[in-house]
Parts: sequence; C-alpha cells; structure tokens
Amino acid sequence: MRIGVNVPNFGPGATPDNLARWAKTSEGLGFDLLMLSDHVAITSDVAKQYPAPFYEPLTTLAWLAGITTRIHLGTTVLIAPYRHPLLVARMAANLHQLSGGRLVVGVGVGWAREEFAALDVPFNRRGALTDELLRTLRTAWADEADYGSGRIPIWVGGNSDAAIRRAVRFGSPWHPLRFTMSWFREALPRLRNIADELELPVPELAPRIYLRLTEKPIDDPDRRAGEGTLEQVLEDIEELRRAGAETVLLDPYHGDPDETLRPETAWQALATVAAHRP
Repeated sequence: MRIGVNVPNFGPGATPDNLARWAKTSEGLGFDLLMLSDHVAITSDVAKQYPAPFYEPLTTLAWLAGITTRIHLGTTVLIAPYRHPLLVARMAANLHQLSGGRLVVGVGVGWAREEFAALDVPFNRRGALTDELLRTLRTAWADEADYGSGRIPIWVGGNSDAAIRRAVRFGSPWHPLRFTMSWFREALPRLRNIADELELPVPELAPRIYLRLTEKPIDDPDRRAGEGTLEQVLEDIEELRRAGAETVLLDPYHGDPDETLRPETAWQALATVAAHRP
C-alpha cells in the first residue's frame, strides 16, 4: 500500500521555499505521493478555509516535478468544472510526460458557490461537467500520437453517493475525504451495492484521511480517521488496507491557516508515521 501526503498549497506559509521544502521532506521521508488542492478564485467562501495565496496545483506540480525524482504527484482534488476539459487534458498529459510518468489526477465536483459564480460556471451543472471532463480525458489521452500520455491514473473524489456512483461508472479509484471510520464502514456496503446495481466492478479505494497525533487515545465515536495516538492512526491505516485501499493520503492540515507558517509540526507527525509505517 502506498502512503502519500496532502501538502497545503495555500495560506500565509505558502511560499516557493516552503513548498519546495514540503516536497523534499515528503520524498526524503519515503512517502510515495505528494498531492495539492485546487481553487482558482479565492472568493470569501473559499478564503474562510483556504486563504490566499493559493498556488494553482498543475502549475505548482510541474515545478515540484523538477525538484523531485521519485515521489508521485497529484491533485486532491482538481475541481473539474473550472477548466476546459481539453486544457486539463493537455496540461496533465504534458506534466505526466515531463515528470517521468508520476502524475495522478484526482477530480471532484467542487462546493464553493461564490467561486463558481466568479468563474461564470453554473453550480447546478457541476456533476454533468465533471462527467464531461472525465470522458474527455480518457478520449484525449487515448490519442498517443498527440497527447502521448498513456493511461494517467484518475481518482474520483467526494463522499456522496453521487461520487461513489461516478467512480464505479468510470472505473476509477474512489477518493473519499476526511471521514470517521464509522462512516467509512457504513460507506463500503453502499459502494458494493452501487457496483452491483450498475453491474460493474467495485473500484479501488484511495482515501484521504486526517493526520493529527495526540499523546492520549481519543475515545470519541466521532474521531476522524488519522486522528489520535500513533497506535490509533496505524490501526486506521491497517483497517483501510484490509478494506482494499491501494493508497492512503495523509492530510496534516488542521484548519488554522497560521499552521502553514510552522510546517515543522506537520513534518514531525509525518516523520513519526513514516518511521512506523506498515
């Protein structure tokens, strides 16, 4: 099983120097994957959680590809309706080639209504636009003479049944985000039922979980996966592996933008997990 890191590409600590340090630290600790989030117009609804500066993920990943050698690079998640599908297909194909085949494209429908309005994208069509992007990527990348990208891995992000259905229909790994283990256990039967209903295989799992280490165990039933003592975090990762997760992405951002000014705290937590990874 691969273990990756969700790197904060936003907030007051998002600088070229810190982003480079994040990449080199993640690769140096032996993690398999480095992923970035996506927003384009930092409207007020976005800024409450992910304030500027916000580094555009495909541009930033292209730069990070040049200062890393082994670690895979990806998006968690690229908001599908924000860009023309052929532009995404071209940028991703080029990035995949230039990085030596290290790209993973995680996609999602998006949630920030004000940002949709700023980009003049209809919020109520975000599902259909996401499906259009996925179809276009597959079709474009099949043209080896033009795009030459081969089959770039695509993950379908989101916790809703619509996201599960989309992952099943497109045969892509399902990428649920920041959940409790009780929620995940209840979601697995829904995943299997939807696959059975559509008469398609159950997709692979590539969850993104929280990472917050505590000295004492957290007994709250609403404890998020990846939160608690090292033993609890490792147990969560092992349960996800047994459930079929091919990759688990660790998200060390706790919600305070000032955390981005002190990345060493997150790096210490990542180093602890890396030293004890299965």
